[in-house]
Amino acid sequence: MLFVRPKVAELTFRLYGRSLHPELFEIVRSHTIEQPNYRVQIHITSAGHLITWKSRGVTLTEVAASVQHPLPKQRQLLAYPLRGSHQKGLAYRGGVEYSTSFELEPVSASLFWTIQQQLGSDSESGLLYRFGASGRVAMGAVSYIYTETRARRLCVQAIHTFPDDCAIVKSESVFRLPD
Repeated sequence: MLFVRPKVAELTFRLYGRSLHPELFEIVRSHTIEQPNYRVQIHITSAGHLITWKSRGVTLTEVAASVQHPLPKQRQLLAYPLRGSHQKGLAYRGGVEYSTSFELEPVSASLFWTIQQQLGSDSESGLLYRFGASGRVAMGAVSYIYTETRARRLCVQAIHTFPDDCAIVKSESVFRLPD
């Protein structure tokens, strides 16, 4: 099945204090991490990613998706258009801390091509998906998600490329349990 990414100008970054049904998204790759103190499901979607982190009755769900994508408003904790760069921290129930930084970076065509090649060759250390070409540009997008797990902390780094716009979206999110 061919998935075409939305325009980068249509992207939004959201955080929820609840789960979202994976059926709402076009999921292309998935990975589950189970640690003694938390469980996380990571999905690469046609527009970005869906990350659901759960620990001791607390659920946080991070979404990078199209603004056109119908997402619920209930228990939405953060919502930002994916433009420029943002950093945000949040203290949540049970002492859970969440922090994120994301950046939309337009780059030259030559640098974009180099980054695409580097991401496409790093499939052993993270979750990777290469999208088919959209027809507008000869190369397809790439999504790459790398996780670093600790007993009380999870760091998720995501990179999503948008060939039609020569743009890269980079994010880093940290989910932290209290000591």
